[in-house]
Amino acid sequence: METAELPGVGTLLREWRQHRRLSQLQLALDADSSARHVSYVETGRARPSREMVLRLAETLDVPLRERNTLLLAAGYAPAFRESAMDAAEMAAVRSALDVMLTAHEPYPAVVVDRVWNVVSANEAMGALLGGLPDGLTEPPANVYRMALHPEGLLTRVVNADEVRHHLLDRLRRQARASGDAELRALHEEVAAYGPPVEEPEGHGAGGQAAGPVALPVRLRGPHGELSMFSTIATFGAPADVTLSELAIESFFPSDEATARAFRALAEERAR
Repeated sequence: METAELPGVGTLLREWRQHRRLSQLQLALDADSSARHVSYVETGRARPSREMVLRLAETLDVPLRERNTLLLAAGYAPAFRESAMDAAEMAAVRSALDVMLTAHEPYPAVVVDRVWNVVSANEAMGALLGGLPDGLTEPPANVYRMALHPEGLLTRVVNADEVRHHLLDRLRRQARASGDAELRALHEEVAAYGPPVEEPEGHGAGGQAAGPVALPVRLRGPHGELSMFSTIATFGAPADVTLSELAIESFFPSDEATARAFRALAEERAR
């Protein structure tokens, strides 16, 4: 994006402050500044230093991609590079991802970017996605489209309503927290695949039903019903935009029958 196309840095900072529901005074206290200076920056009466832009952005927990946008709007060069996954400087990252994906076998795991496009996956994940239409699995394959499309994985899910509600709620929360227009557009797209999501009976303010400690995904498979839950991991202290936006979703069996089924599927692939 060209600098001339950007709103002023004050406008952008004000939008992020309001998005985080902070007053100018609270932001100033948290950023070790003054409410007057924050007000002057937001109204354009003062030009913030590069260090102040970065300090306010860190206090507001602005994603690295948008911190670069703030710097450009203030007339400064970006602070964080954005490396391609196949770049030489990302070799250690690729190696780490390969180790994590391989070590998680025979259970599925997938690496995604900020809009849930698949970056890499292990063999178990590939087997789980087998049989989906080519249009859903061709690059850039998107986890949410593969899951929620009318011809996607949701057609195999036993507790489809619960899982759909959970996935849409997770994506909506992520879009709000990040302020990412592409995530908002993705949420609108996949939410339109089915009927409007209603709050399932038994859900409280936190949006989670009483019952298991984690919502399982119960998937019909060749070895019977597979029951799984997932965890999401990210890289600590990233200084690269691409690295900051990577996430690894790993699936674990919810019961011993599912664990045995995944081991059997792995043996079949080996043969």
